[in-house]
Formats: sequence, structure tokens, C-alpha cells
Amino acid sequence: MANLSKIENLKPFLDEKALLYNQFKFIATDPISIPHKFQKKEDIEIIGFLIATIAWGNRKSILNNGEKLCKILQFEPYDFILNHTESDLENCNGFVHRTFNAHDLKYFIKALKYIYTKHQGLESVFCKHQIKDSLQPAIHEFKTIFFQLDHEQRTEKHVSDPEKNSAGKRINMFLRWMIRKDTNGVDFGIWDSISPSILSCPLDVHSGRIARELGLLNRKQNDAKAVKELDTNLRRLDPMDPVKYDFALFGLGAFESF
Repeated sequence: MANLSKIENLKPFLDEKALLYNQFKFIATDPISIPHKFQKKEDIEIIGFLIATIAWGNRKSILNNGEKLCKILQFEPYDFILNHTESDLENCNGFVHRTFNAHDLKYFIKALKYIYTKHQGLESVFCKHQIKDSLQPAIHEFKTIFFQLDHEQRTEKHVSDPEKNSAGKRINMFLRWMIRKDTNGVDFGIWDSISPSILSCPLDVHSGRIARELGLLNRKQNDAKAVKELDTNLRRLDPMDPVKYDFALFGLGAFESF
């Protein structure tokens, strides 16, 4: 466990960096720019979930494929999810982002319809399964529900499971987008039923390296145990909005070569 006084001494520095990088001007090259093209809550959360799912690898490729997803969903994600036909799913043919392919996308579309028609939507699922201090069990339950339809086993790898010790970087990022209340217009904060205080930091190569250099994280692997350790320390810095420090950690790693 990191030294408490050392962590508290980091607060002014990390608050400053969080404020610096939690700015709308940075989103043009970020995957979150794709859901920012939409206004309706359901459109934002559906395209947000899909773009977060493919948010690994080259940023330009992520954004290009995010634009393709918008086109496949006819720029009305919620309407397409609810009302698509089998022939509409042919629009998915040829889509590929690294290991996420057209077969995976077709299943995701069908599963999202199931989530909205049988489980009252994405927010409802995560809200129902949250616990007092964590959303990680809710991610596990969401994955269980999401894959209740017939599917290829390989598609399951595209939704992380903290109970299998995954850091769940992309789905934690998606949850940050949906839940965190952001006065600077980056995160959407459209899910009112879940407190930002229980969000987990999207742990990746950049944020993990900086967290270790600052003494916020001792565990060497980027896994679920590391996420829990980092969460504990970030919540000491700001119990109500701990994942604002994701901006600081990522910015220091990606933009400043800290």
C-alpha cells in the first residue's frame, strides 16, 4: 500500500494536470469524439459502447472505424438497434478493427437490442448490479447478460470481465464517459443512477506507467487487482470524482513523456 502522506502530497500536482487535460479541445483525436456527434441519450450510450469496444491500437484507425460504425447504424444508433432487419445487418459485412470483425459487430447489435428490449437499457443493467463501492461486479453481470443469446465463443473476448482479473480498460472508460459529471464537456454524465465516486480508472500502458512512477500503484501487472489498488489511492485524493485523475495520468504519459 502506498504511503498516505506521499499520496496526499501529490494532490495539488495531479489536480493541476487533471484540469489541464480535462478539456474539450483534446477530444478531436480521442475516441470520445465519436459519441459527441450525437444528442440523444440512447444514441450516445450505444455508439459510445461500440467505439469503446474497439478503442485499442492506432487512434486514427479507431476514429476511422468509429465513423464506419456510425454509417453502418445509419447515423441513428438507437433506432437501428431496435428496428434493424437481417438484411440491414449486411451493412456490417467487411467491417474489421483488429480482431473485432463483422460477426462480432452483428452479435453486438443483436445483444444491444436484447439489452434495450428486455433489460431496460445499458444504464439499467449497470445500475441494478452496482455495489456500494464498485462497478466491477456490475461489469461481470453485464457481460453475463450481454452474452445470453446464441453467439460464437470468440466474441466474448471483446467484453472484459473483472472476475477473470481483467483490468477492463475499455469498459471502465465507457463507464467514465457515461457517468462522470464533467463541467468541461468531455465526459457526458448522462447516467444519473450511478455515482461517479465508484468509477474505476481506465488502466492502460500510459496511466499504469505514470501511476507506478508516482507511487500510486505498486502492482506490476495491469489487471483487476491493480485497478483496485489504484482506485483506493485515487479516491483518497478525491472521493467524489476519483477518475478525473485519468486525465492527469494519461496526459502525463501520452503528451509529456513524464
